[in-house]
Amino acid sequence: MFINYNSNPIDAKSYETERLRSEFLTEDLFTTDGVNMVYSHIDRVVAIGVSPSNKPLSLDEYVDKKAFGTDYFLQRRELGIVNLGGKAEIRCKGHSYQLEYLDALYLGMGEQDIEFESLDAEKPSSLYCLSAPAHHTYPSRLILQSEAKKVELGSVENANARVINQYLHPEVLPTCQLCLGITHLQAGSVWNTMPAHTHERRMEAYLYFNVKPSQVVFHFMGEPTETRHIIVRNKQLVLSPSWSIHSGCGTQNYSFIWGMLGENQTFDDMDFIDMNTIR
Repeated sequence: MFINYNSNPIDAKSYETERLRSEFLTEDLFTTDGVNMVYSHIDRVVAIGVSPSNKPLSLDEYVDKKAFGTDYFLQRRELGIVNLGGKAEIRCKGHSYQLEYLDALYLGMGEQDIEFESLDAEKPSSLYCLSAPAHHTYPSRLILQSEAKKVELGSVENANARVINQYLHPEVLPTCQLCLGITHLQAGSVWNTMPAHTHERRMEAYLYFNVKPSQVVFHFMGEPTETRHIIVRNKQLVLSPSWSIHSGCGTQNYSFIWGMLGENQTFDDMDFIDMNTIR
């Protein structure tokens, strides 16, 4: 497990490329038959990449109990999971769920003995998980891709036509604080979240995917008057603190999973940045 510490925006202004990448980017979240975890001090978010191929993988075997101070991972946490690969089965104490590509699963506080398995070794699963601290137990639930709330935004003229799929969202199911969804940019569109915004009340995590090997995404971050960029490739994760913008521009259209946690769950509670002032 890699531990990520929060960064001061004043200090971040002086980061050169490698320091910026090491602080905010995770390049290798997914490894075959492994579970990789990033535990961040930014709102205590935990990002996990699970890649079962030839054998089931138990989450408990990879959790450092001392780091969390609990008897098991979800004793005081909730978890959102999205399948980015072949059909998967996720088992926990007394329940099992099967996820097709782009299906999601919410596991509420108190779920134990979590295990992941690919149901087709030739098409292994690739499971992205995001966890937040929790104070109340809400029912676990499978959310099919077709059940996500869909919102169309942007335009072809502005190269930002996109569809937002809201999975963990107050209008879909209750959670303590975790919100999660997937944005797909349409062909010919490359910009997401521009005009840019911040939300001091919530941090955000972006997991980029559907990025072809010959393509990249320029992820923009930093204070609105001190912006920086990070080059991001397929299935790489950027953690965005609340003081930072979080926007991207690709060399081709792409997709990303966004996850938020913090003070509220209001999706449109944003502080937009005037395009005349961003630098």
